[in-house]
Amino acid sequence: MLEERSAGAILYRESPSGKLYLLLNYPSGHWDFVKGNIEKGETFKQTTLREIKEETGIIDVSFVEGFENKVEYYYQRDGELVHKEVVFFLAKTVTESVEISHEHLGFTWLKFDDVMKKVTYKTAQSLLKKVNEL
Repeated sequence: MLEERSAGAILYRESPSGKLYLLLNYPSGHWDFVKGNIEKGETFKQTTLREIKEETGIIDVSFVEGFENKVEYYYQRDGELVHKEVVFFLAKTVTESVEISHEHLGFTWLKFDDVMKKVTYKTAQSLLKKVNEL
């Protein structure tokens, strides 16, 4: 079995109507938070900042202390089982404009209830519920 480690963020910004969370549309069709594989020598937070910049163009990011959550799941890649571990942080930005990378099909900023309806995976819903409880 292959092992994969990634890091990512539940990225939000304040708007006149409240908090808006960023979702990315991945080529497989699912909607999820920013995340990516850890490169050699990187910490989880360094990976998260790099992935946010690469996938969205956003560089003004601050981590919200007290939120770090690990998600684990399995998936198939080229017929082989992969165990994936992703550490997520809560992060804030003031940037509204997003420049998605070639890795994604689109993006959206949504309120909590709309994110809960839009995200594809239960793990993402669970993460957002934990953020909402803070």
